[in-house]
Amino acid sequence: MSDTAQNHARGSAIMAIAGLLVAAATMLGAFGTHGLKPILTPARFESFETAVQYQFFHSLGLLMIGLLLRERVSALLNWSAGLILIGLVLFCGSIYALTFGAPKVFGMVAPFGGISLMAAWICFALALWRTRFSPDRA
Repeated sequence: MSDTAQNHARGSAIMAIAGLLVAAATMLGAFGTHGLKPILTPARFESFETAVQYQFFHSLGLLMIGLLLRERVSALLNWSAGLILIGLVLFCGSIYALTFGAPKVFGMVAPFGGISLMAAWICFALALWRTRFSPDRA
């Protein structure tokens, strides 16, 4: 398979994963509002909602990265996609786990997820910045 075909396939896979993550965020948001809000403390519910919002925003960003990867070969965009997935698991996953009664130690995982998400968007920005100077060098 050529590099272009591989990138197109990778971009499509990332877009599919992003779609599933958006669907999951929609379900979690509805579940939170209708099922969890009456039983959680306001602070815990707010944390849950923060995780849902982060999952929405970053999943939509992941969708955009998938679209870009279908059009160009870019190691930085690949890194960006991978770091977003890691960040969502660590950040949102740890908050979801805490919401459902996981030990408080799970709260120590969230900052690593946040760092991963920040690194992902830096990789994204660098990938686009590099194409500004040389479309073949992203």
